[in-house]
Amino acid sequence: MKTIAISTTGGDAPGMNAAIRAAVRTAVAENFKVIGFERGYAGILDDDYRILNARNVGGIIHLGGTVLKTSRSEEMKTEKGIAKASNVLKDNDVEGLVVIGGNGSFRGALEINKKSGIPIIGIPATIDNDIAGTDTTIGFDTAVNTALEAIDKIRDTATSHQRIFVVEVMGRDRGFLALEVGIGAGAEIILLPEITYNIKQICSKLIESNLKGKKSGIIVMAEGAGDYVNITKKIEDDTKFELRPIRLGHVQRGGNPTAYSRLLACKMGAASIKFLLNGKRKEITAIRSNDIVPVDLEYAIKAHKRIDEQIYHLALKLAA
Repeated sequence: MKTIAISTTGGDAPGMNAAIRAAVRTAVAENFKVIGFERGYAGILDDDYRILNARNVGGIIHLGGTVLKTSRSEEMKTEKGIAKASNVLKDNDVEGLVVIGGNGSFRGALEINKKSGIPIIGIPATIDNDIAGTDTTIGFDTAVNTALEAIDKIRDTATSHQRIFVVEVMGRDRGFLALEVGIGAGAEIILLPEITYNIKQICSKLIESNLKGKKSGIIVMAEGAGDYVNITKKIEDDTKFELRPIRLGHVQRGGNPTAYSRLLACKMGAASIKFLLNGKRKEITAIRSNDIVPVDLEYAIKAHKRIDEQIYHLALKLAA
């Protein structure tokens, strides 16, 4: 193996740059040529890359986003696109590909592996933390802390004006982010796509809390749990309390990665190159019980990572 390629694909996550840096410097130390494809799979399809070395990945460990840029590619969802990407990699003598991204990115990686036979290692980097086989993902801790910082400020004005705020965080399909943010923020209510809820019961709980003297509150919900504006209006109509809806949006993806996100990215980036050297052909670099381990790529894509309902019920008890 002489040439390794790196690509950041799909949604960006804080810590991607730290992973790029770690992978490149580990590979260079093993005397490999490293090329970085720009704009994710779109860059592979366009044969758009640059040479990466120990020096030009300096000064990026603290940066959010990705210096290689990223995009979503509809062409990669077709057989023609997979074949084209495979040919581009082969034409550039790529003998190992590191894909830094989430579930959709790994689906494309698996198809490239099947078509080309090129060994591929996926590094899980997504604020959704929805990749099976790994306890957490690069960027998740940063996104949780970013959301918490915002909600702590919202709590101040909620208390001052005796209002209830409905705060939507990211999580179109899964509620990992909303759950961890909700318990960390001391939210009175947490709404997740995975757990069925009843608006009438929510209203009853808020009314009961109000009668006990709690005049303000925070409801944290994942975007996949419903329309946050409509839910706000329904609760307001039923309870007659003053509510405000807030969507945190893409601010959760940005910012400097936390110390944990940087450390995890460094470990995963370096380990990914080692996995390629040790003959791994289609794995993700996962963390389990604080150990960095390889996990089958196909399993990571197809298995369903379950929400921790014990934490959810703990949050409900602590919100009394």
